[in-house]
Amino acid sequence: MHKHLTISPDVAEALAQNRPVVALESTIVTHGMPWPRNVETARHVESDIRDAGAIPATIAILDGKICVGLDDATLEVLGQATGVMKLSRADLAFALAMKRTGSTTVAATMIAAHLAGIKVFATGGIGGVHRGAETTFDVSADLDELAITPVAVVAAGAKAILDVPKTLEYLETRGVPVVSYQTDNFPAFWSRSSGLPAPLRLDSASDIANTFATRQELGLAGGMLIANPVPIEAEISAGDMAPMIDQALAEADKANIKAKDVTPFVLGRIFEISEGRSLETNISLVRNNARLAAEIAIALILNK
Repeated sequence: MHKHLTISPDVAEALAQNRPVVALESTIVTHGMPWPRNVETARHVESDIRDAGAIPATIAILDGKICVGLDDATLEVLGQATGVMKLSRADLAFALAMKRTGSTTVAATMIAAHLAGIKVFATGGIGGVHRGAETTFDVSADLDELAITPVAVVAAGAKAILDVPKTLEYLETRGVPVVSYQTDNFPAFWSRSSGLPAPLRLDSASDIANTFATRQELGLAGGMLIANPVPIEAEISAGDMAPMIDQALAEADKANIKAKDVTPFVLGRIFEISEGRSLETNISLVRNNARLAAEIAIALILNK
């Protein structure tokens, strides 16, 4: 075991027995949703993965260790904690060395999952190229992580508050396969379509697993992004979302909110503007992604 890892007994047993495991981030618990919905959602997501036949492994930084698999009591504490660092590649080692409590973004979760030997990770939406990045150079570390770390990431596309066309261009430049699941469109988090075509399409978990395995057999670096559209019944159309996003981003700019603080601020304002509807959609898409990730993790083992 890696010296900086602590793996829960159920996750360790599953990995040792070559059973399917799905990594989960903890930023959604600490920064993505209000309490108590954050903890309730985390529990539902873990249950969805277990019901599908895989083992969930929620990841967080606690007491100088990367904890892979959290018990119920730890989830509860984390969900109400204050001052939790939102960790990416740049500050992951700092948090470990200084024994700070930290939640993992997409990039940090991918790093931790790879260290633990987990190949599939379910999240809500990835970070990407922020609007105005041509002057701010604000590009999420998630994109470069996808290019170098061999983990399959299931998400409802990129967060719609981003510059989605530039995000797709960046992923293409970095050689990251972007696969939309059962659709020709690239989804945009709350909405089933961003208005952009999917770079690639696959219609089964088995085909996704086979494609991921083939990349590894070829020695190609990096992972895959599997874009899984939000269920139809939970969707908020792109047309309805656009003015809410524009208002929230304008308020963030006026308040001079920058860098890592932008996304949680904007998501919080959209929750308020939408009168809670965005949160319900967020919960639905995260659970939907978890179920697909479990199917992919199972297929990876069956396809060996």
